[in-house]
Amino acid sequence: MSDAGEFIDLALQRESSWSRAEESEARHGRGHRYYGASVGAVRGTVRDALRRHPELTHDDITALSSELWDVPVFERRLAAVVLLQSSVRLLTNTDLTRIEGFVRSARMAALVDPLAVDVVGPLIAGLDTIGRVRAGSVLDRWVRDPDGWLRRAALLSPLRELRAGAGTGPGLCATPARCWPSRACRTGRRTTPARSPPRRSTLCSATWPSGAPSWKCDRATAGMQGPEFAESGLRVGRPSEVPPPGRYRPATAIVRRSPVRSAA
Repeated sequence: MSDAGEFIDLALQRESSWSRAEESEARHGRGHRYYGASVGAVRGTVRDALRRHPELTHDDITALSSELWDVPVFERRLAAVVLLQSSVRLLTNTDLTRIEGFVRSARMAALVDPLAVDVVGPLIAGLDTIGRVRAGSVLDRWVRDPDGWLRRAALLSPLRELRAGAGTGPGLCATPARCWPSRACRTGRRTTPARSPPRRSTLCSATWPSGAPSWKCDRATAGMQGPEFAESGLRVGRPSEVPPPGRYRPATAIVRRSPVRSAA
């Protein structure tokens, strides 16, 4: 065992707790052993290890991650994920083969999801165009693989980019180099028709009875009913002035009626 690997393992064992280990086993199942260290302790241990060993290169990082992953202890494997996440700038598309082995042996969402979202996604986002094309071919194979966990990792990998608004997802790609894993995306072809975003009125928020004429509201709100009309921000009431003939017809005002009381 390397010095960094031994440091991480001993630190995680010092942070162990029997009660937390039993809770983790009840939550994740018996496919792994558990030290009982918290997620914060795992992240702090990896951070301390990188500070103690700043000389670690790409090969050292990948070898250390495999060393931690070889022992089926949940906290060790989570430390391997955090290690790859902290050093994702050093990873290349060839490291997807190693990550594929991690995903196949993990068999739990608590390890597969951070591998896909926090490691595979940023890894591909940092590659050049050629590297993304090669990585995209790997993810295309993952999507068609019988292993459901591998398919899950492929579908979750662009989640961070989609949340940041940098990509448009498979099948709706503005630029081929910024999306994966669909081959249609890399060739620039759309597999689903593009939809223009719904129009939002900028005047409806200042309409009845605040003074703006009703016919100046955006026509995009015409025909809205119920919750759609309420979400548009249009406040219905008595119009402030009568629209000229032939202009946009105002919406019908809501009239509150008092409840009818039945005769005693």
